[in-house]
Parts: sequence; structure tokens; C-alpha cells
Amino acid sequence: MKRLTWPSRMPVDPYILLLLGTVGIAALFPARGTGADVASGAATAAIAFLFFLYGARLSTREALDGLRHWRLHVTVLVCTFVVFPLLGLAARGLVPVFLTEPLYQGLLFLTLVPSTIQSSIAFTSMARGNVPAAICAGSFSSLVGIVVTPLLVAALLGGSGGSGGFSAGSVVEIVLQLLVPFVAGQVARRWIGAFVARHRKVLGLVDRGSILLVVYTAFSEGMVQGIWQQVSPVRLGGLLAVEAVLLAVMLALTWYGAKALRFGREDRIAIQFAGSKKSLASGLPMASVLFGAHASLAVLPLMLFHQMQLMVCAVIAKRRSRDPVDPHVGTDARYGGAVTDNVPS
Repeated sequence: MKRLTWPSRMPVDPYILLLLGTVGIAALFPARGTGADVASGAATAAIAFLFFLYGARLSTREALDGLRHWRLHVTVLVCTFVVFPLLGLAARGLVPVFLTEPLYQGLLFLTLVPSTIQSSIAFTSMARGNVPAAICAGSFSSLVGIVVTPLLVAALLGGSGGSGGFSAGSVVEIVLQLLVPFVAGQVARRWIGAFVARHRKVLGLVDRGSILLVVYTAFSEGMVQGIWQQVSPVRLGGLLAVEAVLLAVMLALTWYGAKALRFGREDRIAIQFAGSKKSLASGLPMASVLFGAHASLAVLPLMLFHQMQLMVCAVIAKRRSRDPVDPHVGTDARYGGAVTDNVPS
């Protein structure tokens, strides 16, 4: 008998299964009282360490080299922090028919987080696109998002009752908890950069464990607050349908928009994969800082969108890899298939 295997064109990220398992543990055994305080403190330290490692991994030389292709990076940033949020605001008309107010707030938050790094690079490489551009675009988006995402949340969700009492103080908190460790990592890269590169796999496990701790803490608070009673299977189905349309629109806009802007094939591939995707690795820690007890509902749309974008982009990348390519046009071989981190972005 043939062994049954999952089709490679429709991958299920194993890390998503771990995240769902963590959600299940939080539902059955939520942290309460002193345990909740300990878990919250550990999650805060884990988030700071996570962004310290981001800073230590980012090569300043690669970032500076990428500035030469500024048109591409500006295009990706506009897609990530302008077009996505505009579509999120337009989805307000779907409340209450398709979405509840809390789910809509989570959907809007999804549109405000940075782009991915690892998966954008992997899919760009698979499709034979501009891999150095994907590396820089994802890194720039993550760095800009540390500041821009909380400011957008303050502007678009600050007055919402479901935002967990978001205030200007949250901006200061996220800068201290995310940006300061990131900068510290960049400064320390001179001494620990080689160590981080040598132990990338081990530190990647630390990253993933940190995010699991953040998820457990957020969903434990949600269980204690009883906010999961607001979600029904019908509403989840509506959310999935809305996210499918959102992803399809962004994939079309990034591809045909880049063509209208006269980008070449390899650049268009990088723009499509970096400009149409959202980072789970950055969004989860930010949500825990920004939303508190409401973080579980805030990150639910992001977790679903993350898996959806992986499945769809895997199919697109495989098809793009069969496109005829001009042999006189290529990307820098130094970056072919490179991955800058091991975090599920």
C-alpha cells in the first residue's frame, strides 16, 4: 500500500499545529492568579529577547545594499501599511452580517502588522524571483512596523472598546519592549553576530518557544475573561471567507500593480510575496502588548490568515518557477534560498 502524504502544493505549517495545540492547552488549563502573573512576566521577557535576536540577525550591510532598490521597498511598504489598512477599513461594512465587532477589530489589526521575512524569501527563491530584494523588503517592513503598527493601532483602534484600553502609553510600552531590544541586538551584533549565525537552528527553537508562550498567555487571559463566548462556527466561517477575498485582492494588486509600475519579473515576484503577506512572528508579540486580555481574539484572524497565505503562495510560487526566465537577468547568487531567521513569519 502507498503511504498517504499531504500534497506539497497545499502545505500545513507544523508550527500552526503547535500554535493550535497551545490554544487548546490554554482553553483547558488557563493560567490564573499567581500563575497568570508568572506567565505574563515570562512572556514579556520572551518578547524582548525575541526582538533582541531579530536585531542581532539583521545584517546592516545587506540592509544598506538593499537601499539601492528603493522603489521596490517603497512599493512593498505602501502595500503593507497603506493598501492593506484601507482594505481593512473597507471591511467595516461587513459588520455585523459577516463579522462581529471583536473579529473585525482582529481583522483590522491583521492589516496593520508588518510583512513576513522567512516565508517571503522562501517563496521568492522557489519562484526564481529577486531574493536579495525579498530579504531587504521583509527586514525593512519588520523594522518599520515596530513603530508604525502601534501608531496605526492607536489611530484606527484606539477609540474602540475592544482594544483593551489602548492608549498613547501603549506606544511607549511597545517601543521599550520591542524597539529598544531590537536596537540593542543591532549594537551587540558586532560581538555576537557570528555566534547567532552558528546557532541559528537552536535559537530558532527559542524564538518559536517564546511565541508559544505569548500565545498561551494571551489565550489564557481570553478564557478567564470569557471572551471566547463571542465566537461561533458561523462567524469563523465568515471570517475565513473575508480573509480569502482579502488575500486574493492583495495578490492581484501586488502582481498587476508592480507590472503597471514597470518592474521586471523577478522584482514583481518579490513584491507579490512580500507585499501580500503578514507576519505572525511580529504580530503575536505586538498584540500581547497592545491588547492585553483581548489579544486572543485580536490574533485569531492573523493565525488563520498566516496558514491561508502559506497554502496559496506555495501554489503560486510553484507555478511561477515554471515561467520562462531571461538567462541574462538574474539575482545575486549569494542570497539564493537564504533565510534570515527561523521564526514562522
